Amino acid sequence: MHTMNTTESELQCLLDLQRQAHAADPAPAHAVRRDRLQRLGALIDSYAERFTAAVSQDFGNRSATETTLTEIVPLRAAIRHAQSHLRAWMQPRGVATAWTFWPGRSRLLRQPLGVVGIVSPWNYPLLLALSPLVDVLAAGNRALLKPSELTPLFADALQAAVAEFFASEEVAVLTGDAALGQAFCAAPFDHLVFTGSTAVGRLVAQAAAKNLTPVTLELGGKSPAIVDASCDLGKGVERLAWGKLINAGQTCIAPDYALVPRPQLDAFVAALRASMQRLYPQFQGNPDYTSIASERHLQRLHGLVDDARQQGATVLELEPGNGRQMRQMRQMAPVLLLNVHAGMRVLQEEIFGPLLPIVAYDTLDEAIAFVNARDKPLALYWFGSDSAHRDQVLAQTLSGGVSINDCLVHLAQDSLPFGGVGPSGQGHYHGEYGFRQFSKEKPVFLQSRWSAGGLVYPPYTPRVLQLLRWLARRA
Repeated sequence: MHTMNTTESELQCLLDLQRQAHAADPAPAHAVRRDRLQRLGALIDSYAERFTAAVSQDFGNRSATETTLTEIVPLRAAIRHAQSHLRAWMQPRGVATAWTFWPGRSRLLRQPLGVVGIVSPWNYPLLLALSPLVDVLAAGNRALLKPSELTPLFADALQAAVAEFFASEEVAVLTGDAALGQAFCAAPFDHLVFTGSTAVGRLVAQAAAKNLTPVTLELGGKSPAIVDASCDLGKGVERLAWGKLINAGQTCIAPDYALVPRPQLDAFVAALRASMQRLYPQFQGNPDYTSIASERHLQRLHGLVDDARQQGATVLELEPGNGRQMRQMRQMAPVLLLNVHAGMRVLQEEIFGPLLPIVAYDTLDEAIAFVNARDKPLALYWFGSDSAHRDQVLAQTLSGGVSINDCLVHLAQDSLPFGGVGPSGQGHYHGEYGFRQFSKEKPVFLQSRWSAGGLVYPPYTPRVLQLLRWLARRA
């Protein structure tokens, strides 16, 4: 049974309520922030089973272990990281002062922005709603959350959980359809976080711009996996298979296509198929293998395969056929696509599913050029042991983040920022980077009683001009 959807007037009331609460306490103490983080942790522990069951129902099937691994464990780690570093993050930062202004001092004062809106997607509904919230609360802000309408059971569970552990003036969850989402993004927040597609991200940025609301956009794109000639195919391919098939490829940083040296192409394909089948001995009815989240998304994926096949791609289905149980559970077995070219939709659109185009290359320069001819991706993966090749790829490509000899795991490092670049996003969060993103780092100059500033005040005598010329040569 679903709760009632939030109305636009209720959105405005909640925003006003949180604005008033922020005005009454614009700089929450360390103890207040720590308490909010502790309650967020208690919320996750208390509702973990309900969240897991709701997500699985919304998807059609998703392993409880997978939800624990990809959503609950990273959230608990993020909360512990924030709690252990919070006091240090809150301290004013002394910075260097130009010698001409000594003995004055300069510092940065980190202050909460106010009320932050968080719009989260359906693919990792718990992690991508609460991960930014960890940083938002650590920075002393209040938050309104709008989870995806495509995971309605989870959205209801999150709304109930937040209402139990937080007052509405601290954190609240709004449930509703795309119309509410549009109103939410157009509301005058002090900061807005959106995770989703690049196309919708553009609309979100336009809506927020009318209020000059700063945005953090976590988008996506076509994240490449570059297999180097020096790669140990046994270990590297298994990690690539895991990163591709977790959540059935419905991951914003999933490897979207693989670039493989031409002489190793056959060995790579054989090793990849073997790895995928070790991870999932069967796909149909396998409780470890996540369903595609909606019928519309499933049809889109089949359309990508059909388009590639019609344009001459070699289609390798790991489990041919589409049995009745598979259709009922919306499960789709992995498909490898060879002999692909740039005119195919599968090399133009973000895949977001268990399809992997494999592109052969002859030189590393050619592989790098292939990546750079496309929009800057949210993630890039490189597999190999040749450090010179690794460093060349790192230096000559630009992406949101990178994992070397693995997939996805850079996202789990709370000391690294998470975010895109260009069409794959803007802004970042996680750990101290998130604390800073959701704070105003206010520059403050503290003048000394011994300031020499009066030496350059009017009237501008020849001596003042001589002093300024001397300073200009030495500043």
